[in-house]
Amino acid sequence: MQANIVLLPGDGIGPEIVAEAEKVIGEIGRIFSHDFRLSHGEIGGCAIDKYGDPLPDSTLETCRTADAILLGAVGGPKWDDPNAKTRPEVGLLKIRKELELFANLRPIKPHRTLIEASPLKRDIIEGVDILFVRELTGGVYFGDSELREEQGQEVALNEMIYRTNEIERVVRVAAKAAMQRSQSLTSVDKANVLEVSRLWRRVSQDVVSREYSDLNYDVVLVDAMAMHLITRPRDFDVVVTGNLFGDILTDEASVLPGSLGLLPSASLGEDGPGLYEPIHGSAPDIAGQGIANPLATILATAMMFQHSLELPQEAELIEKAVEQVLDAGHRTADIAAGTESISTSQMGQKVIEAINAIA
Repeated sequence: MQANIVLLPGDGIGPEIVAEAEKVIGEIGRIFSHDFRLSHGEIGGCAIDKYGDPLPDSTLETCRTADAILLGAVGGPKWDDPNAKTRPEVGLLKIRKELELFANLRPIKPHRTLIEASPLKRDIIEGVDILFVRELTGGVYFGDSELREEQGQEVALNEMIYRTNEIERVVRVAAKAAMQRSQSLTSVDKANVLEVSRLWRRVSQDVVSREYSDLNYDVVLVDAMAMHLITRPRDFDVVVTGNLFGDILTDEASVLPGSLGLLPSASLGEDGPGLYEPIHGSAPDIAGQGIANPLATILATAMMFQHSLELPQEAELIEKAVEQVLDAGHRTADIAAGTESISTSQMGQKVIEAINAIA
């Protein structure tokens, strides 16, 4: 097949980890005789430095015509001034909004050889396999905001807003995913306090009862869910929630496997390209040292093959290669736990060798 893939390395360790994923894409193309046409763009802090804009028009237009987008990371202390005209994260929010990437898929599945790396006990973490589906373009992050003065006091306002269709479409994504797994779906809200959550609960229940009546469906309040993720994470399969709650819960869940360096994510819309990225940040403290873990980005590449390019065999090959590399005991510094570690590029090469061995 032919596919146009845009690479957005971004800031910090982004260029290092995307470089390894790019090698994997090339190897998959070679093995399966695909024609992957790669282009690069700027986003985040590096784009601010070059263009004064965290998402230049040129990058956005290139992404609009792509089949898939692979992102490294954005941000860093260089651009952390709260009084700055713009920030790197604005570019990330804008690309999600402009491309209507409303559903964020974040799998949480500890690797069997790294169970001891988790901060939780083995009997709690073993067997965990959760897929979070987070609504990504609505809620409080995209509502109106205001900072004003009243009677000598500063007052800040943020609007949390959801519409029926925004809830329906993300619940359908989660429900479809649940139907392909263990047919269990959990919706998380704060309906005992928030009117927005009461709408979320009504609409979610309606979608499931009308279109996915075979699902085992339940509802959990967000504060209870935060506790359940630590005490009984195995009880959950697919979890769907709004933008704010999803942001917090997925970051909490990301520590369960023991390293952010192993977890990918996908941001999908109804049409157009998907955006794939590791869930970790730009890690500026280790940028340029060649010790970052590229596996989350490589696994995000597997998600790209699965969802946007519809190449499940290629996706499975990458996932099996990563699993084989970890089974063999190869570790970057973040998961070495005092044992010998290898570099970013060495880990990428191990994955490519495993891909060829399996293929």
